[in-house]
Amino acid sequence: MTFIYDYDRLKRLGMPEAIFCQGKDIASLSMIVHELKNRADHPVLLTRLSHAQYETLDITLSSALDYDPVSCTAILNGRMPPRPGCVAIVTAGTADLSVAREAERTLTFTGVACKLIVDVGVAGIWRLLDRIDDIRSHDVVIAVAGMDAAMASVVAGLVGKCIIGVPTSVGYGVAAGGSTALHAMLASCGQGVLVTNIDNGFGAACGAIRILSAMAGEQTTADQVAAVA
Repeated sequence: MTFIYDYDRLKRLGMPEAIFCQGKDIASLSMIVHELKNRADHPVLLTRLSHAQYETLDITLSSALDYDPVSCTAILNGRMPPRPGCVAIVTAGTADLSVAREAERTLTFTGVACKLIVDVGVAGIWRLLDRIDDIRSHDVVIAVAGMDAAMASVVAGLVGKCIIGVPTSVGYGVAAGGSTALHAMLASCGQGVLVTNIDNGFGAACGAIRILSAMAGEQTTADQVAAVA
């Protein structure tokens, strides 16, 4: 099998190609990590890397990875330099943490400052209101919620920054693996709420990075890429 990595994506987008590990066999993963490990100048993020996959990799490869079992992400060859902007990642419940952590790890890897604010769902709305000033102080807000996903609409009504909703597969019965949360966010009366696919913390983080890059201007992005190169 041939592995063709998009090394030029960092120059084009200011973000390197990520490796989606779910469904990949160990032989393929080993080949990919081995090739990228030899490019120490090129930082790489691996997503959906299960603990079983990580444990099965040869120690010479797994030891090169900064692995986080909660988000199932791994970082290879270090992180990118700091870039302007800050993001709040807000979760309705602790059950949404794995998705939120995927977003957090993606942002941290890419050099974006972020804060994780957990368990502020609207069933206990005072918890959200207690943190609302902190949330407002960030440039972009990622709202992570399952079940009825009402938190995204409430945050959008209270915070004037860009809101990226991430529906999660958390919930009973008619929550339908996140479909109810997805539809609720898409139907939100909160003006201008952007919505990712179900459980896609990585995609939400990348969306936030694009927004921050636009805010900072193309020259800043080019400077960040030059610093990595």
